[in-house]
Parts: sequence; structure tokens; C-alpha cells
Amino acid sequence: QVQLVESGGGLVQPGGSLRLPCAASGSIFSIYAMGWYRQAPGQQRELVATITSDDSTNYADPVKGRFTIPQDSAKNTVYLQMNSLKPEDTAVYYCNADLKHRSSDATLFRYWGQGTQVTVSS
Repeated sequence: QVQLVESGGGLVQPGGSLRLPCAASGSIFSIYAMGWYRQAPGQQRELVATITSDDSTNYADPVKGRFTIPQDSAKNTVYLQMNSLKPEDTAVYYCNADLKHRSSDATLFRYWGQGTQVTVSS
């Protein structure tokens, strides 16, 4: 099986920072893209940031200039670096990976992490 393990959530004051890691493991041939989504109470899950294998990044408008998505490709790991956090950033954050299995490298599969709660409050 392929697993995405994310962590790093917690309570932070407005203006603070958090760094969320997400590591992919298992029978992976290659990773096409990894990214982060979030879901606030009563809201739909929304894209936060993505990074592709060619290092192209995409950020949702509400987080541009505040969040970045560093990577450690050797470890199949991405991070969500969140700076200048606002209360409206409060959500469950989910890691995502689009990857190919070693056993079926012609097909992309989408995986999700278990989610980690980020609460921004004073």
C-alpha cells in the first residue's frame, strides 16, 4: 500500500507560523504531484497549494504570499510552510499525492493523508 502521513498541526496564534510535513511511502514508481487541501467546518474542501515533479507550484489566492510548499524529493516529502496565519486559515489540512505504482506505472492514482487540524486563534 501507499501511505501519506502528515503531521504538524496544532494551535497557533494569529500571525504565527506552522510547518506541516507530508511523507509518501510504499510501492511508488514516481510522484507526479503533491499538494495540500483544506476543509473548514461547513465548507467544501479547497485547494491550498500544489507542486509537480517539474517544480511548478500553484497557490490558492487566499494563501499567496503567505504559504509555500517546500519539498524534499529524495524523501518523497512535501511541506506546507504557513506564515502570517489568520483565523480564517483554521481548517483540517489534507495532503494529496498523484503517483504511479511500481506495479502499474502507466496509471496515476490519487492518495490522501489522514488530515491534521490547524487552529488559528488568540
